[in-house]
Amino acid sequence: MLLWHRMLVVDNPCGLAEALVALFEAEWRRAVAARGFLAVALPGGSVASAFFPRLAAAAIDWSRCEFFWGDERAVPVSDPASNYGLARSLWLDPAGVPAERVHRMEADAPDLERAARAYSETLLRVLGVPPCLDLALLGVGPDGHVCSLFPGHPALHERTRWTASVPDAPKPPARRLTLTLPALAAAERVAIVALGRAKARVLRAALAEPESELPVALLARRARRVAFLLDADAASLLPQGLELVRGATRERDRS
Repeated sequence: MLLWHRMLVVDNPCGLAEALVALFEAEWRRAVAARGFLAVALPGGSVASAFFPRLAAAAIDWSRCEFFWGDERAVPVSDPASNYGLARSLWLDPAGVPAERVHRMEADAPDLERAARAYSETLLRVLGVPPCLDLALLGVGPDGHVCSLFPGHPALHERTRWTASVPDAPKPPARRLTLTLPALAAAERVAIVALGRAKARVLRAALAEPESELPVALLARRARRVAFLLDADAASLLPQGLELVRGATRERDRS
């Protein structure tokens, strides 16, 4: 079982997929032993496209998983930009996940603030007080945003709510819902997956710059346990002093 505070894996996409599956299965075993199920928050974008089909084939009892989302765009489920729609087509439907285990963020609701309150209530109802995820699976943007927590945006500084409305995101679509930094940092494990050279600068900030105010860096510093899964391009600006783990079979205690 993976118990380290910080894990860094640098590999090709196939190797990263296997590492992510191993991490997911380990967190599932830990969570099931502790409380009977695993609660995971899902991303969209390139992480979903690259890794969800492999995760759908993991050796997991899906009736013992509760699926949430890190953020969602105010678009219909049928829209290609829908994080829920992408997860459903690439993971939930192929894996046969029971519908009652899936908790969609209704960011397409007319009242975005009411939808944020409703999702917080769902988190509390399913996970208790405080609502602690077992695994927050995240991507990261070239600007350092995670979920829909963008640099300098007021939602990044939310301290009391678990879900926030974002009516004015700096990239389209502007209307969104997002888990807050406290909700993400409370997760038992945060896994940040990044591919490509466009992510290299923000990954250096997250791993090597203790004063960085980028959202990914703030989360990495606050998380209980964090795993970074990067390809060679995303890891290309990391300082030489960081010990990189090549592949999914070796981890080093960094606590």
